[in-house]
Amino acid sequence: MSAATEEGRPDGEEESPRAEAFLEILGRVQPGDAEAELSSCGIGPTAEVAEQVLRSRVCYSRPKSAVRFFVWSGRSVKHTGYAWNLLVDILGKAGMEEPMWDAIRAMNKEGGGLITVATFASIFSSYCASGNLRKAVEAFDVMGKYGVKPDAVALNSLLSAMCRGEGRAQAAQDLFERTKATVAPDADTFGILLEAWEKEGNVQRAKSTFGEMVVRVGWDASNMPAYDAFLSTLVRGDQFGEALKFLQVMRSKGCLPGLKFFARAIDLVVHKRDYANSLAIWQMMISDAGLVPNLPMYNAMIDLCCSVGDTAYALRMLDEMPFNGVFADSITYNAILEGLIKQRKAREAEAFLAEMSKNEQLPSAINCAAAISMFSKEFNPSAAIDVWHCIVEHQITPADESARELIVGLLDFGRFAEVEKYTDEMFDMGIELPQSTIDNMKRAFDKAGKRHTYDHIARRLKRR
Repeated sequence: MSAATEEGRPDGEEESPRAEAFLEILGRVQPGDAEAELSSCGIGPTAEVAEQVLRSRVCYSRPKSAVRFFVWSGRSVKHTGYAWNLLVDILGKAGMEEPMWDAIRAMNKEGGGLITVATFASIFSSYCASGNLRKAVEAFDVMGKYGVKPDAVALNSLLSAMCRGEGRAQAAQDLFERTKATVAPDADTFGILLEAWEKEGNVQRAKSTFGEMVVRVGWDASNMPAYDAFLSTLVRGDQFGEALKFLQVMRSKGCLPGLKFFARAIDLVVHKRDYANSLAIWQMMISDAGLVPNLPMYNAMIDLCCSVGDTAYALRMLDEMPFNGVFADSITYNAILEGLIKQRKAREAEAFLAEMSKNEQLPSAINCAAAISMFSKEFNPSAAIDVWHCIVEHQITPADESARELIVGLLDFGRFAEVEKYTDEMFDMGIELPQSTIDNMKRAFDKAGKRHTYDHIARRLKRR
C-alpha cells in the first residue's frame, strides 16, 4: 500500500479499494496529469467514493489535484451537496479564494439546495483562520444572494469562527450589534460572545452581554456554557463576590453553571484558603447542580479542610468519593494524614495509617518523619516503630529525617536495645545520622551505664 493511500485514510475509517486507487494517483502525479491518469486507471467513480476521496488528507494537502478529481469524477456521477461543500472547504483552507467562489457560483447554478448554511460556515472558517475577518463578514452579507437566509445559526457560525482567534471579541461584538435588529440572536449567540469575553478577561463587557442575554432569551437551564463563561470571567477578574451573587440568582432561576465553573471557583477559593465560601460552593455543586466532582477537586477541598483543622469533614469526603465513582490517591490520603498529624490526633492517625496500608497507599517521607515524631511525643513508640517498618518495607525515601526522629524517640523512652537494632538497620541502609543525634546517643548510653552497647555503634560508625 502506498504512502499516499495511508495518508489519505481518515481516522477510524477504511477507504474503499476504488478510493484507495484514486488517492494513490492523486498523491503521486502532478495536478496537470491527474485527469489523464484517472481516466486511464480503468476504474470509474461513484458519488460515495468521490466523497471519501475529497475528505481525505491528500485532497486537503493537494487542492489543485482535488479540483482535477472533482471535475473528472463529475463527468460520470452527479456530485452530492456534501461533495460540493468539501470542495469549497478544500479551496477555502488552501486560500484559493477565486476558485472557491467559482465553486459557489457553480453550486448556485446547479440549484437543488446545494448551498446551505454549512457551505457558508466553511467560508467563514477559512477566512477567519487566515485572519481576514472583513471578507468573512462580507460573505455573511451576501448569503441571501445565494438563497441562504442569514439566520441565527449562520450568525453563530460566523461569530464562532471569528472568536477562535485571539483578540477578536470586539469584532464579534460589532457584528452582533450591526445584525441583531435583522437576525434574532439565540442563546448560543450569547454563549459565543460570553466565551469570547471570558478568553479576553473583559468583565464589564461580559456583564453587559449577560444582561442583554437575560432580557432577550430569558433564563434557560440548557444554556450552561453561557453561565459557565460569565461566572468564570468574574472569577478570573477577581470579582468572586460578584460571582457568588450571580450564582445565587442563577440558583433561584434553576439555571446553574457546569463543572467547568465550579472547578475554577473551587481552585480559587482553595488558593485563597477561603474555607467558608469553598463549602458553600461545594454543597451547591453537589446538592443543587447535581454535579460529580473529579479527583483534583476532591483533593483540593480535602487539603483545604485539613489545613483549617476540619479533618472530620475531610474524612467524610474520603468516604463519599467511591459512591461518586472517584477513587482517592496518595495525594488524598497524605493530605488527611498530614492534617491529623498537625492536629496531634495520634490515635486517629495510627488508625488512618492502618487504613492506608490496607488500601495500598503509602505515606510520604515527610509525613513518616512527622508521624514518628508525633507518636514519640504522644508516648506511643510502638506506633513510631510501625511507621519505620513501613519505610523499610516499601523503601520510602528520603528516610534520614524519619531515622533521626525514631532514634531520638527511642532514646527518650530508654529503649536502648531497639536503638542498637535500628541504628544497625539504618547504617545498612546507608543512612547517616546527624552528629548531634550521635552525641545524644552517646550521652544517653553513658548515663544508662550501657557504654559497651554504644561502643558497638561507634565501631560501625568508624567502619563507614
